[in-house]
Amino acid sequence: MGDARQHDRDFMRQALALAMGGAGRVAPNPLVGSVIVKNGAIVGRGWHEGPGKPHAEIVALQDAGPAARGATVYVTLEPCNHDGRTGPCAEALIEAGIAEVIYALADPNPTAAGGGKRLRAAGVRVCGGVLEDEAREQNRFWLRWLETERPYVIAKFAASLDGKLATRKNDSQWITGDAARQRAHDLRRRMDAILVGADTVIADDPSLTARNDSDDPQHPLRVVLDTAGRTPPGAKVYDRAGKGALLVASEKTTPSRLHAYRDLGVDVLQLTAGQDGRPELEALLDALGARGVNALLVEGGGAALGAFFDAGLVDEVWAFIAPLVIGGAGAPSVAGRGPALLAEAWRLAEPQTEWLGGDVLVRGRIRKEAP
Repeated sequence: MGDARQHDRDFMRQALALAMGGAGRVAPNPLVGSVIVKNGAIVGRGWHEGPGKPHAEIVALQDAGPAARGATVYVTLEPCNHDGRTGPCAEALIEAGIAEVIYALADPNPTAAGGGKRLRAAGVRVCGGVLEDEAREQNRFWLRWLETERPYVIAKFAASLDGKLATRKNDSQWITGDAARQRAHDLRRRMDAILVGADTVIADDPSLTARNDSDDPQHPLRVVLDTAGRTPPGAKVYDRAGKGALLVASEKTTPSRLHAYRDLGVDVLQLTAGQDGRPELEALLDALGARGVNALLVEGGGAALGAFFDAGLVDEVWAFIAPLVIGGAGAPSVAGRGPALLAEAWRLAEPQTEWLGGDVLVRGRIRKEAP
């Protein structure tokens, strides 16, 4: 590969890094970042901050001002070609006098696609596919939602070396150290919704917020899977901060109990219970997808995680492993029915590891095909 292609990749990496500024904020839109380059120097930067806000290219054009004329735009997603909440980016780039557009991922959304073609027709040089794999990985949540209208599901848990998340007396705080917990909060900030089961709320009373030092904290939608309405309506998880809370109940929950939640401002979704007595998980994913949730983090406990694994609905795993052994009748990190044979176990494709103090994070996508 020549210098020009390396040059393009370097600028596209900066655009990809900028795109992460919208993490946890843009759903149901994609993450997009852009830089504008003239005479080898960046003159404009931008990223998409959320629905209804200017697209990354528009922000970069505003940042560049008159310097945009005759420049090259690097953008992680093909510029849009439709009038939605904002105007078509392709037309804005043409009007700004941009000479060349280089993008990573062609827009698979038929409503917005065609920006490259429109730019070429106006005499703008266009090149696509630069760091396409990286852009596809970055937008895997949005791409799943666009294809299935369901969120991408990440199973996350912290466990001992023998796979336990709590002792026989349900003591679980804290299995992992500060570095691992901070990494988990970094993950939460990228999520649109976090789900736990009723037992976790009753035992731990978690807030499920994404803690950070920012003046603008991001709190995902907190989802509680509670078949019979056993969780206290005043639990921390039902606080209305950020994107609020959603109780997922079944027909087993009495109307009076549902009113108690609604009176406190908790959103309620009542679904039919499946054979395992839980609300149907596929119906839940359909409902969350309809709300524009691109990414769902299933945090526990073991029963809820096991239900998602048993249903084949997990796309990716983040397992934080601590160097201790609990043994005995401690709670398993993943319960449920589980496979009968090792050949049927859920394996990670190309797993990655990170050392976090004394703990280790093992993460990767679930391998969908046979090894």
